[in-house]
Amino acid sequence: MKLATLCYLRKNSETLLLFRNKKEGDVHLGKWNGLGGKFEQGETPEECAKREIFEESGYIAEKLELKGFLTFPKFAKDEDWYVFAFVVTEFSGEMVDSAEGKLAWKKNSEILSLPLWEGDRIFLTWLDNPGFFSGKFVYEKGRLLSHDAKFYQ
Repeated sequence: MKLATLCYLRKNSETLLLFRNKKEGDVHLGKWNGLGGKFEQGETPEECAKREIFEESGYIAEKLELKGFLTFPKFAKDEDWYVFAFVVTEFSGEMVDSAEGKLAWKKNSEILSLPLWEGDRIFLTWLDNPGFFSGKFVYEKGRLLSHDAKFYQ
């Protein structure tokens, strides 16, 4: 089981995304994704999110909004992934090159046309909704088989 964060920095109707193209064997290779990654021992979701945002972009997250929880059974290497999804609208610092891939600000209206995981096309639209969501996305060999969600106010 893996615990991770997925963070979407937003400003001026744009979202900072990472095109994963630098790490050989990366399960996300060739796809645009939010920032984030696996928890280190003893971290809270917020601590993990802030650390990953800084490591991958150079930005310092000032305010995190937890929007949802994502479950990906047997997503990679037959391991379940549990992911805390955050939106970040207050941050500081200067963007740096990422060791994970190419960072770029993308217009929110164009994000769903990018090479994304199939499930991302679904849950990214939930980030703008009020309240909290819990979603389950079942993949097999990189293809989305099913999904389900609960929404809380």
